[in-house]
Amino acid sequence: MVDRISTETAYGNALVRYGENREVVVLDADLACCNHTDLFKEKYPERFFNIGIAESNMVGIAAGIATTGKIVFAHSFAMFVAGRAFEQIRNSVAYPGLNVKIVGTHAGFSVEKDGATHQCLEDIGIMRTIPNMKIIYPADAIETEEAVKAMLIEQGPAYLRLERIPLNLINNRPDYRFKIGQGSIIANGNDLTILTNGLMIPAVLEVYEKLLKDNIKARIINMHTVKPIDKNIIIRSAQETGAVITVENHNIIGGLGSAVAEVLSENCAVPFKRIGVNDCFGKSGKFADLIKKYNLTAKEIIDQIKGVLAKKKR
Repeated sequence: MVDRISTETAYGNALVRYGENREVVVLDADLACCNHTDLFKEKYPERFFNIGIAESNMVGIAAGIATTGKIVFAHSFAMFVAGRAFEQIRNSVAYPGLNVKIVGTHAGFSVEKDGATHQCLEDIGIMRTIPNMKIIYPADAIETEEAVKAMLIEQGPAYLRLERIPLNLINNRPDYRFKIGQGSIIANGNDLTILTNGLMIPAVLEVYEKLLKDNIKARIINMHTVKPIDKNIIIRSAQETGAVITVENHNIIGGLGSAVAEVLSENCAVPFKRIGVNDCFGKSGKFADLIKKYNLTAKEIIDQIKGVLAKKKR
């Protein structure tokens, strides 16, 4: 496996690999080349269906196919599958608990120049409100493949969030294990806890290295599953480090920060800060420029962390 690959590309490869399971059916909303489902189409054309630019219809068809016992993956950009097809996902998939996997690609700022209309910064929040819905947001190619494998085994609906920015591998270690609903510690420390996921992990690992120069050792947790959230790792880390930060490529309302805040407020109140997009729309631009504009670079994250650590000392 190459060192740098997008989770979308890794997903396309995983679909082909696990597509040997003849129960797998793939639907796409006329974006197969962008979503990399064209790889599955080429190898298993009899189980691939392009529904066209009709996401709501696609989810309804996925639900119907799932009633026959198939495992159905339904794809579009996160903005359109999570936003446009919400009613069908809620009523036709989640309510009856069907085995449909909703896949939202080009999530958050990873869609770059397509701008605010396509930069879905709300999809996790939307999906979190739906009962029975699991939400998985992998950090690299290895985790993406493991997530697909786990979703095939796990019955019921799930939402997989993917991005098109190439990412370095962070989970290429022999002890790595993926389990839905279980966070993963990728760097240990006792001065504060930083929970993150997806393409913000490289920036957070840079933060970790910079904080070490100030004798601050952070505990970094990859929260690849936003729902069900790993309450145990959040509570334990909050108790052991005394301060918690979340960093996400998503609106701070409804996303990872909100999920963690709910756990802390009910179980372990400590100094806490949500770092992400502050209740606004995106802009057209390169990823590096966008995270700078929205205060998500390592330097700006550190500035906010130091404010939280100051509260911890009081």
